[in-house]
Amino acid sequence: MITLDRNVFREALPTGGRLLGLDVGTKTIGTALCDAGWTFASPATLVRRTKFAQDKALLADLIGKQSVRGLVIGLPLNLDGSESPRSQSTRAFARNCEDLGPVLLWDERWSTVAVERFMIEQDMSRAKRAEKIDNFAAAHILQAAIDALTMA
Repeated sequence: MITLDRNVFREALPTGGRLLGLDVGTKTIGTALCDAGWTFASPATLVRRTKFAQDKALLADLIGKQSVRGLVIGLPLNLDGSESPRSQSTRAFARNCEDLGPVLLWDERWSTVAVERFMIEQDMSRAKRAEKIDNFAAAHILQAAIDALTMA
């Protein structure tokens, strides 16, 4: 199941469970995990992209080790809300990962900007920011999604 609707996703996971957030790029996949009660998200490991089968195997291993029940994948939309080739690529990635669990596609338009600002405020060097931005963006995406999922 792949959805943009948080209510449909929540119904697919009535008892909650850990979620894996993904910020899918062309060279890397940033990952983040949240607790089973959907309270907080934190950055996890960075996956350096190779062949899709290898990337999926690494994600499946992480899902198994962390008892993940669902995926939240950042959907890169244009500022006007329209889709781009990158959005289409992310949707294809989600379709290929659908067998790993329910997938929620989450609007990630401002995630990288927000994370970049936070990192600058924390006085992180450019090298550290470049190394960590994808995982922090994944955590930002996942936190926004779980905040919306837990709203009454």
